[in-house]
Amino acid sequence: MDNIIANKVALRYEALFIDIDSQQIKQHHEPTTSALTLVSRLSKFGYSVEQDLLQAFYWASTKQIEDVYVVMADVLRLKQNWASLVKGWGTPTQESLIDHFITYVANRFKGKIKLEGTTLPCGHFIPYGTFPLERYNGCPYCGTPFVASTFIYEGQGDKSKPLRLFTRVDLERELRTLLTSPTPLDATQADTVAQLLVLFDLPSDVSIGMKETLMLAIKALVAAGKGLQATRLFETPTDILRFIWYEHTGSARIIEPRTLIAHARGVNWYVSEGGNMANKAEQDKRNELKLKYNRAYCRLVATWMNAIPLSADKAAETMHAKRGMWVRVIRALRLAEYAQKQGFERLAQLLDVFYHQAYPSWLGMLDGARRANNAEQTLSLLTQRPGLFARCLYSTMLRFGSEATLSAFQSVAHQLPSRLLLSLVNAAPTYFSKQSTRLARPITGVMHQLPPNAMLDQYDEAQLKQMVNCVNTLFKHTMHHRYAQQPHRVGGLIYIDPKLYQVPVGVGDRSSTIQDTSCALPGTRFNVEGNAVRLFMQWGNDLHAQHLDMDLSAAIGFENGETAFCSYFNLICPGAKHSGDIQYIPELVGTAEYVELNLNELAEAGARYVTFSCNAYSCGTLSPNLMVGWMNSANPMSVSDEDGVAYDPSCVQHMVRVDESNLSKGLVFGVLNVLRREIVWLEMPYTSQTILGVDAAKVEALLKQLEEKITIGELLELRAEAHGMTLTCDESLATERYDYRWALNVAQVSSLLLE
Repeated sequence: MDNIIANKVALRYEALFIDIDSQQIKQHHEPTTSALTLVSRLSKFGYSVEQDLLQAFYWASTKQIEDVYVVMADVLRLKQNWASLVKGWGTPTQESLIDHFITYVANRFKGKIKLEGTTLPCGHFIPYGTFPLERYNGCPYCGTPFVASTFIYEGQGDKSKPLRLFTRVDLERELRTLLTSPTPLDATQADTVAQLLVLFDLPSDVSIGMKETLMLAIKALVAAGKGLQATRLFETPTDILRFIWYEHTGSARIIEPRTLIAHARGVNWYVSEGGNMANKAEQDKRNELKLKYNRAYCRLVATWMNAIPLSADKAAETMHAKRGMWVRVIRALRLAEYAQKQGFERLAQLLDVFYHQAYPSWLGMLDGARRANNAEQTLSLLTQRPGLFARCLYSTMLRFGSEATLSAFQSVAHQLPSRLLLSLVNAAPTYFSKQSTRLARPITGVMHQLPPNAMLDQYDEAQLKQMVNCVNTLFKHTMHHRYAQQPHRVGGLIYIDPKLYQVPVGVGDRSSTIQDTSCALPGTRFNVEGNAVRLFMQWGNDLHAQHLDMDLSAAIGFENGETAFCSYFNLICPGAKHSGDIQYIPELVGTAEYVELNLNELAEAGARYVTFSCNAYSCGTLSPNLMVGWMNSANPMSVSDEDGVAYDPSCVQHMVRVDESNLSKGLVFGVLNVLRREIVWLEMPYTSQTILGVDAAKVEALLKQLEEKITIGELLELRAEAHGMTLTCDESLATERYDYRWALNVAQVSSLLLE
């Protein structure tokens, strides 16, 4: 068992892994020096240890204890550079645009203008009277750091996070839970599955719940040389195309080449013509997407295609939507050649039907019926494809009337997964509102603002409200029936943590960030205990020294409608301070930026909310493994006057790491409500090179969208009603208990509520 991988996974569940059985824990063992030392170190990082884990530490070998510390050091980045550009940046340097302009002129006309100053190791000349160089760890003009520090603060936090014990049994249980999850896995869960499949074989008795999860399982089989065993996992040719493209692009969803090429061009556009890499990025992406496979892989895919259980007509019809991609794939994999070999007769028949287009086009018939405004034929066709019916339900209601449409939809609602019904009811209030802002998150992950459906003008407010009510009634009736069909004992008491009525059910919130130390759900609210919130960003680990300019910023919205920015171009604003703009990373150890928010000053200035953001000013997307989050403590948090270090893992309230497959240029990762003194964690990607491109309307729309979603508490209450259970406020009396810690296991919540 790889203890490093196992502990990285366990830490995401607020646990640590020790390979031990439950009976051994019950036996007394004397404390060991290595175990006590580890517990002491963990307490300084803001973690406490539950009794079972403490006993397991006593039984653990020195190597196991060392592996635990290695994981903590890696995840919390204890041995990386946390120095900022400015020393003691809590006290402003008073630099201004004039200082930058004078320095620019001095370097532009170097040798022609005689000025006194200092030439820094980066080669820039800093005139006297501009930047106070004694306050900087690097060049204030170009943002090149000269100082790296692995020092961090410890133990300033006033709260500890409890860690429990994870054993082999727990890891296997979580693997099964994630594989069977009826909702799409976020980036953290998908990475967890990939890691666990390195440690364990794919369970043969598990029915995988989602196509995207299926890709992870198939990849593990292929990597282990068991590709033929994956044959039974493919149901349609689309599954095969999804896996081929997943291996090629890293995305479990099928993104067409033209979309990836356009996106690569967009994120590599630069404000400076000299630094613009858009054309090169476009060509590089074209070359990267070219397909080339060896004979063994071609034969493997041909075997998969030959074993598809669908008839040739049905299989070819499913291929029609991505016909252009299939033509490329068939050619690259030499499938036409394998179709001529003995034993591949089904593949030959499929390719013959596909190339001659000798199959009906269901989508063509549907489009024809819609254009003819034939409601009866349209609804009849849609009932044949319940999933697509659900995805176009609201537009169909507006076009053909809600009564007939919902009547037809109700006849097939029982065939739909609960997650799809939940997505529908969550989207209804926004869709049927003439004033609300709709958000769409395309396959590349960047959010776009959509105008209201034009047909809404044909209905008055009362009719639109009635449509929302009808959708809610249909959802509650369907879910009540499903819960009633579940095996259960009648009656009993159930306790639902009040916090769960504020946490939306995680459906459709595909995340591109990985949470290595916790599993907070989008929309989770964090209370601010002290008077300060400190944002931090750390990037560039294990990369060679180079220009890699990531920016940490905060946008402050005031009651009068104005907005102020604390960013690289404005280091000081009311209630906020920035640690300085770093544009180059040092060798291998990374670098860091901070923003400190003072809540009292923000409130006095009339601030309503503060938006937390990070973005890539350099060409391309956010740096892989960039870590961003915020610290909060009732106790004051220090800033080093020597190197500007302000990081303390014991004060970290939430942090996330950008996944390597991330496609976004920037990321909004939190919103602080100044009056309520609470932070809402969310994830909103954007394409702007700076925070100036963040649309406040989109942020507010996303917050409203999260608030309107059905919460875990509401769904648990609906389930309790169907089971004849009674709510109780006394947790000790309840036969079933659901608290916030239980809700952090998103896959477990989905399995209970959405199966």
